[in-house]
Amino acid sequence: MIKSKARPFLKWAGGKTQLLSTLDSFLPESFHKKYETTYIEPFVGGGAMLFYLLQTYPNIKRAVINDINPRLINTYSIIRDKPHSLIEILKELQTSFRILADNDSQKDFFLNIRTDFNRQQLNDVEEAAYMIFLNRTCFNGLYRENSKGEFNVPFGRYANPTICDEDLILTDSELLQKVEIINDDFSITENFIDGYTFFYFDPPYRPLDATSSFNSYVKEPFDDHEQIRLKDFFSCLSLQGYHGMLSNSDCRGRNKADSFFDELYKDFIIERVYARRHINSKASKRGTLTELLIRNYDACQGDTKSLF
Repeated sequence: MIKSKARPFLKWAGGKTQLLSTLDSFLPESFHKKYETTYIEPFVGGGAMLFYLLQTYPNIKRAVINDINPRLINTYSIIRDKPHSLIEILKELQTSFRILADNDSQKDFFLNIRTDFNRQQLNDVEEAAYMIFLNRTCFNGLYRENSKGEFNVPFGRYANPTICDEDLILTDSELLQKVEIINDDFSITENFIDGYTFFYFDPPYRPLDATSSFNSYVKEPFDDHEQIRLKDFFSCLSLQGYHGMLSNSDCRGRNKADSFFDELYKDFIIERVYARRHINSKASKRGTLTELLIRNYDACQGDTKSLF
């Protein structure tokens, strides 16, 4: 029995924790009517939506999550399948890090862990532990790779970061027992449709400008071509009658002339919602922005119907 609240075990750029109540309000009526549901999230990231829905809606009988980042997906798998082994290594890392007397020593420790992480000679549990350690101690909790696929975020200089949150790992592990975890292209998730299926897409956001271009957390960029391919996949699911909701950046919020998404998703319902973002290389560009929430169903009618 889950005693504490499950939540993301990683800080993740574009995380949806602050928007959960808004996202909930736009779910299909079919979802709220407690129909037995398969939930699919093709870009799971930090998993805020996943953990929220699994705890809120027991009618989700099956969940499938995917991400192209193999290190992220490995961490989900280890938390689900080997939580105690993970906790053991994280406790060792936390003790070793905290015993260091100054920031310079902690930075050296961080850089050594980052180097070992990038050499890719760790076993699966070690890799997951190092992933969590780096996330808790790097700048802004950001995950980013260079063109060689190496994690390259600098040290974050936190006073006393929690590296091993044992209760959270065990709570998340229990909830993940009903989740299938895959590491592939987002389009593969179509193969996991089963009965009434609801998709939530939270892809890498299209950058608003050059200083906010965290549109890739792996070496392969998620560019406009990929955004168009995602829209085609969304349209294909819609034509088959499956409900889907998708989040992305509001390019017009920064540049009135940039109607990329408004044109791309003109056949669907587009909402603008407010979100506060903290990850940007320039502090002046952090703050409250509008984001897009796109769906292929009308959530305002008593009996939800697909637009297609």
